[in-house]
Amino acid sequence: MTVEQLKKEVCQANLRLVQEGLVLRTWGNASGVDRERGVMIIKPSGVPYASMNPRQMVAVDLETGRVRGGKLRPSSDTPTHLVLYRGFTEIGGIVHTHSPRATAWAQAQRGIPALGTTHADYFAKAIPCTRLLQPEEIRTEYELNTGKVIVECFAGVDPLSIPAVLVACHAPFTWGVNVADAVENAVVLESIASIAAETLAINPSIFAMPDVLLEKHFRRKHGPEAYYGQRKPGPSARRP
Repeated sequence: MTVEQLKKEVCQANLRLVQEGLVLRTWGNASGVDRERGVMIIKPSGVPYASMNPRQMVAVDLETGRVRGGKLRPSSDTPTHLVLYRGFTEIGGIVHTHSPRATAWAQAQRGIPALGTTHADYFAKAIPCTRLLQPEEIRTEYELNTGKVIVECFAGVDPLSIPAVLVACHAPFTWGVNVADAVENAVVLESIASIAAETLAINPSIFAMPDVLLEKHFRRKHGPEAYYGQRKPGPSARRP
């Protein structure tokens, strides 16, 4: 894939966030990475979605964070995306939104428990919420430290088995093997956040689903034993 093709995919991903109702105003961003070329493509900062086009997508050096040509500034969340790409080396796309239901969980500083099979079809465990950033982490390099606290939250965890996180008092981030996959996970996360909230409203004392059922539903879609859907050429699954 060329850089121009990646710019087109990233632009389409950003526009889909609006179409799916996950983004209002300019409250969100999507990015994709080309690891061979060492470049990340991300939306420009503050540019209205209605006028967005692939030529406006900004190329950023994955190692240095410097913009590679062009006059537009990248999203203010660029440092967060860069930290995640460096820390989660198997991911190829990232999405950040302020979608209402998932953001409500983040503002409540609560992870989303695995309560049923809808959750388990996409996420191998509960969706975690990060710790709060310390005052000094907020005052200095806030966006970079946001990425660091996410990576810290996933220590010892395969990020593709739980491709989402809630940043405490902030909002969700999702990721995937490419930017389209990251958007799909953002759509699913918003739905799961809503279902979980309604479930707890009906029965506040409900327990998390049994581990054996959670694992069964996740593994039938992901990994070498997956059997859901039709066979595809190439690797047997997109996640381990």
